Amino acid sequence: MNFVKNKLVVVGAGMVGSAVLNSVLSLNLLSEVVIIDINDNKAKGEALDASHTTSFAYSPNVKVRAGNYEDCADAQIIVITAGPSLKPDDKLDRLVLADTNVKVTDSIMKNICKYTKDAIIIVVTNPVDIATYYCQNNFDYPKNKIIGTGTLLDTARMRKIIGKKYNVDSKNVHGYVLGEHGGSSFTSWSDVNIAGIPFNQLNDIFKDHYKVDKDEVDKEVRDSGIEVLKLQGYTSAGIAMSVSRLVKAMLLNEQSILPVSSTLEGEYGINDVALSIPCIITSNGIEKKLEIPLSKDEVEKLNKSADNLKSIIKGLNTNK
Repeated sequence: MNFVKNKLVVVGAGMVGSAVLNSVLSLNLLSEVVIIDINDNKAKGEALDASHTTSFAYSPNVKVRAGNYEDCADAQIIVITAGPSLKPDDKLDRLVLADTNVKVTDSIMKNICKYTKDAIIIVVTNPVDIATYYCQNNFDYPKNKIIGTGTLLDTARMRKIIGKKYNVDSKNVHGYVLGEHGGSSFTSWSDVNIAGIPFNQLNDIFKDHYKVDKDEVDKEVRDSGIEVLKLQGYTSAGIAMSVSRLVKAMLLNEQSILPVSSTLEGEYGINDVALSIPCIITSNGIEKKLEIPLSKDEVEKLNKSADNLKSIIKGLNTNK
């Protein structure tokens, strides 16, 4: 396949799709961005608005336009954001979107597969673990080239929360939120550290700061997205930056280790469900899934997360 160098397609021109469009443009790494939406005028409006930003100094002359699924044929990366999102008055659980958004994802994947099986697909549509599993296991598409954003945003939230509590730059906080992007996610506390200082030693080093409670942090991470939803009616900025982080890692072949959603194949004894563990991200997509050391309790939480998602998958009859 001859790709158009650094061409990206965004499927879905809603709040998230629009935020993704503007976020990836700010990377200054793309030559062409195409946005697709069932509402063609919405896609054209978003593309036109975003295209005007390329006239400013230090902005590359990116070609930004509305398009259709034929544009996937020579794209390097496709981002799926389409499908209804939670509203503040809904039951605040991403899994309630499963039935509707699996149908949306099915239609999108069928259209993409008409034109390519080479592009890397980033799945954003919620519930992202269910959508990712469906895309990876119901189409003849390389699994390593389909990546769910998973707990990448949850991990960013966790690092921000801990950095704020200890009054340090959150980029110096290391560790992951794993499992489901949702109610059963958890922080792998055995791996959390600040500049190499293990979590269980932080309170001795940072004596003047608030003693961090693990359960409180996990709850705050899980509730963060819902809090944003309640306050402004939608979430977009955080997930858009998560997509940009993945796009950059792919375009630059960074070999970065990021927690993303993919179908497990024996890692931690878990099979046939998509959830997040750390993965090496390259220009080929997921190069390797890493079975990092976890405590017995953390492995149990990961299995609980898997069981939670499997029950939804079984109900949707998404198995081949």
